[in-house]
Amino acid sequence: MYKVFLAEDDDGIANAIIRRLSEWKFDACRAENYRDVMSEFSEYEPHIVLLDISLPFFNGFYWCGEIRKISKCPIMFISSMSDNMNIVTAMTMGADDFIAKPFDLGVLVAKIQALLRRSYDFAADIGTIEVRGAVLNTGDATLTFNGRKIDLTKNEYRILETLFESRGKVVSRETLMNKLWETDSYVDENALSVNIMRLRKKLEQAGLSDFIGTKVGRGYIIEK
Repeated sequence: MYKVFLAEDDDGIANAIIRRLSEWKFDACRAENYRDVMSEFSEYEPHIVLLDISLPFFNGFYWCGEIRKISKCPIMFISSMSDNMNIVTAMTMGADDFIAKPFDLGVLVAKIQALLRRSYDFAADIGTIEVRGAVLNTGDATLTFNGRKIDLTKNEYRILETLFESRGKVVSRETLMNKLWETDSYVDENALSVNIMRLRKKLEQAGLSDFIGTKVGRGYIIEK
């Protein structure tokens, strides 16, 4: 079920949107604290954000910029301030789409579905491997978890690709080292340990704690 985070301070509009999204089996959450939208966004971890421009304390452009600092989650502006300047500003700040008020709720749902397809379902065309909710995108060498795309270094991607392909099975350190440094005749084993440590830290920050397991004397594993 896709999760939609809505920052709209008009009760009538917000309630109507949430009701319609519920009818379409979306999980919708409305921002409550407009002094600290980011805390609610981070806790909810949505797949898509709907932002009004005119909001209490800080406008939608500000929150769009803040979201873009930590997430590539698709953002759609919903606003009556739909002149060209505001649309251009929204896109410049990192928005993916803009729909002008007043709008038909059916059109809004259709645009949300289209934006979600472009943002997530397209991954199927470039090849993906999914384990425990984490999706490795083999086309652009990134990892997606809870709607958030995690950028990977070349070595981090190669490690995950090998472990994902062998999910449920132990992968030896030798196999990983050959995968990472196949053109080198000798590599210090500590280099692999450092790469694994950095990757685990990045995964933990994204909510994937203990994702890569260690089998002492044997290697590493991602459990199914």
